[in-house]
Amino acid sequence: MPFVTVGTENSAPIDLYYEDHGSGQPIVLIHGFPFSGATWEKQVGPLLAAGYRTITYDRRGFGNSAQPTFGYDYDTFAADLDVLMTELDLRDAILVGHSMGTGEVTRYLGAYGSDRVQRAVLLAPLAPYLLQTQDNPEGVEKSLFDGFQKAIIDDRFAYLTQFCENFFNYQENKGKLVSEEAFRAHWEIGVRASAKGTHDCVDAWQTDFRGDLPNIDVPVLIVQGDKDAVLPYPKTGGRLQPMLSDSRLVTLKGASHGIPWTNAPEFNHALMDFVGTPAMARA
Repeated sequence: MPFVTVGTENSAPIDLYYEDHGSGQPIVLIHGFPFSGATWEKQVGPLLAAGYRTITYDRRGFGNSAQPTFGYDYDTFAADLDVLMTELDLRDAILVGHSMGTGEVTRYLGAYGSDRVQRAVLLAPLAPYLLQTQDNPEGVEKSLFDGFQKAIIDDRFAYLTQFCENFFNYQENKGKLVSEEAFRAHWEIGVRASAKGTHDCVDAWQTDFRGDLPNIDVPVLIVQGDKDAVLPYPKTGGRLQPMLSDSRLVTLKGASHGIPWTNAPEFNHALMDFVGTPAMARA
């Protein structure tokens, strides 16, 4: 199994598991919470068939990666991505993030620039700023995040059941857009994650990305469902698009948060249309 080392904790390396398949222009797929790169299976096949090199990796604390007790913040997550990009020497890459993975994309472009990146895709994004503050009244009250962390401490397994319910809009979509087996598989991936990482990532969701946005100088595709029950569309994707000058928003009517699975054909079409167009000239 391939790993890249991004740090150490005491005597143990902090290794990130990744998969690197195919050839051609690289597309890096960054998964959502609390899952792993395995949840991109409905995208990897079509991208490989279209001639792209596809790279998935598991965020620290999740999937097959190491589970350290620290580093669950976007400065560290972006630094981890930078190590992967550098170690694999990726050029003209397309970064695709889903949900929590959109934070890596946004902070990476804001902090490290676009020398290695041609364009970016933000699927059900966290940005611009999810936490409600005096200068961000459109955000979500902090008490909601505190409640998530209490639920994770009290019974992480029950919390993940409720999370998956909201992730898929399961009561509406079960037996149609998502099977009981797919629901269970996502839950099982989620429960294998670090308990501390699961808890601490809720703090990361409250990151202010507004300072990163002016530094993003590549074309950006934003895709989100208007029935997203995890990251409310009006507070995230709907707000974000006007803040990015070179961006396009695709709204999937009636779609849930778990678009890579529930709405794979529509998302894959939007993704292929975006990455298959000629690169826009940079200023």
